[in-house]
Amino acid sequence: MPQEKLVSLFFQQSCWMIKPLATAIGYSVPSTRRFLVEAGYYSSFTHNGKWYTLRTIPHFDRNGIWFFDLIGFSRAGSLTNTLIRLVTQSQGGMTAEQLGEKLRCRCHSVLVQLYRQKKLHRQKQGRSYLYLAVDPSTQAMQLQAREGEIVSVPLPAEVAVLILAEFIRQPDLNFEQLAKAIVSQSHIRLNAVQVEKLFDLHGLKKTMLTVDPRP
Repeated sequence: MPQEKLVSLFFQQSCWMIKPLATAIGYSVPSTRRFLVEAGYYSSFTHNGKWYTLRTIPHFDRNGIWFFDLIGFSRAGSLTNTLIRLVTQSQGGMTAEQLGEKLRCRCHSVLVQLYRQKKLHRQKQGRSYLYLAVDPSTQAMQLQAREGEIVSVPLPAEVAVLILAEFIRQPDLNFEQLAKAIVSQSHIRLNAVQVEKLFDLHGLKKTMLTVDPRP
């Protein structure tokens, strides 16, 4: 039976390309594709989807990703579906660099297409973009989580110096205004809470005005 032979070949070798697989079982490529459908399969999200494995073979990680050497497979299927799933399910969105590292492939161009097709949202973050879910409520939660991550990370020394220098130049600015001034000068992600923590760390908090919500 060709179906049994196909399954046995995958137990010998976890991944196959379609033409070598068809040759190995002695059937045409269309017939081999039909056998794969009947058996249940995944096609790779790397290598333009040219590699196949049976659905019973992968041991997916918590992100639904499995690699056989450099060949990547995903529960979501294609690279586009995988990117949408990873970004949407992420706590605070993901950059192209983070996604590329996780998927072991370059995905900048695909992410741009998904953004243009309105399947993902993105926000400028320094020199790169942060990709977020399209759903407004999910997106809001991701941004809120991202702000929490930013606040919890100590400011780099060079950013702290910029803030303190700006305070010396304009001592009447409140925390929010200081943050906005640094962002406009350096295009870095910064908020009033981070500035307040910096001043608290250096014992300068009492010399600052409280955060004023007015522009």
